[in-house]
Amino acid sequence: CDWSSDVCIIPVSAHGTNPASAVMSGMKIVTCKTDKQGNVDIDDLKEKVEKHSENLGALMVTYPSTYGVYESKIDEICKIIHDNGGQVYMDGANMNAQVGLTSPGLIGADVCHLNLHKTFAIPHGGGGPGMGPIGVKAHLAPFLPSHPVIPTGAMPAVDGKNPFGCMAAAPHGSSLILAISYAYLVMMGSKGLTKASEHAILNANYMASRLANDFDILFKGENGTVAHEFILDVRPFKDSANIEAEDIAKRLIDYGYHAPTMSWPVTGTLMVEPTESESKEELDRFCDAMISIRKEIEMVENGQLDMENNPLKNAPHTQEIVMADKWEYPYSREMAAYPISYLKDFKFWPTVSRVDNVFGDRNLQTTLCCDGVEAYAQAE
Repeated sequence: CDWSSDVCIIPVSAHGTNPASAVMSGMKIVTCKTDKQGNVDIDDLKEKVEKHSENLGALMVTYPSTYGVYESKIDEICKIIHDNGGQVYMDGANMNAQVGLTSPGLIGADVCHLNLHKTFAIPHGGGGPGMGPIGVKAHLAPFLPSHPVIPTGAMPAVDGKNPFGCMAAAPHGSSLILAISYAYLVMMGSKGLTKASEHAILNANYMASRLANDFDILFKGENGTVAHEFILDVRPFKDSANIEAEDIAKRLIDYGYHAPTMSWPVTGTLMVEPTESESKEELDRFCDAMISIRKEIEMVENGQLDMENNPLKNAPHTQEIVMADKWEYPYSREMAAYPISYLKDFKFWPTVSRVDNVFGDRNLQTTLCCDGVEAYAQAE
């Protein structure tokens, strides 16, 4: 193992966990630019590789990228790294746009971790549960973790005489979770898994197409399509109507939806990732909601709604607010609570109105000061 090869190149489009993981492994981070289409900037990559060739350890890359596009030159990217003695680590976060269609090994990756959430049926959110196998090419097998008691089942098998070492007391991590993914794989079969990937990509492109006349799609591939997700650029509305991504996110609650990913990977945008799970009817409902919200923004832009006191700035509207005797907003109760027809068939009522997210993050509260410390001591 060459400990001097400690430089890890990471595109600026990467998830924050990529540089965090590399730093925890003792590597030095060098960022690589992306072009206007969201792809890795090949010229900048070559420049960084040449500059750090003597200490190049790896490239960490996500495919498709977090910007929602297939890197058209991913094979060239991998070759540049390999030709200069580095390894390619692929973040498997977006495997639901790969499964059955291609594979990390075919693309050129040497290592890939597979997130079981999203792609392999494990719930995503709430901080866990976290679990995921790590696949490597044969030349890296000797560096896989071993265990003194429980066989890890590595293929090819790790040399028992010279084990690399134990990385965790529980070699299979949260093993109960694996049963869910195993059942999913067995029941879906190879054809079903491929179909799931195809539907994830089809759903994203269908939604992007429906929303393209009302919102700018920030990144697209060379053929004008997206991968399994896409970014809506809502930043221009800040200047035209004083409306930001958070206002749209809060207004979506009135329409019965939890907002898409907000302000990531690009600040001030919304990233939509429908996956393969939703029906066309549900996709259309969400698109209808977003198009309706765009019309509300247009009403702010042309002066029909006040720039500070409008349904987006006041969203979400609780049942208590809508049912109150006194109504102080310059728009109707119906516009607040039932802005689109499907809500009259099924309506989700938020329990609270808007909270100041940033205030809560910056002003931590504790109850420890309210009682004596002795109140928290164990009984003697």
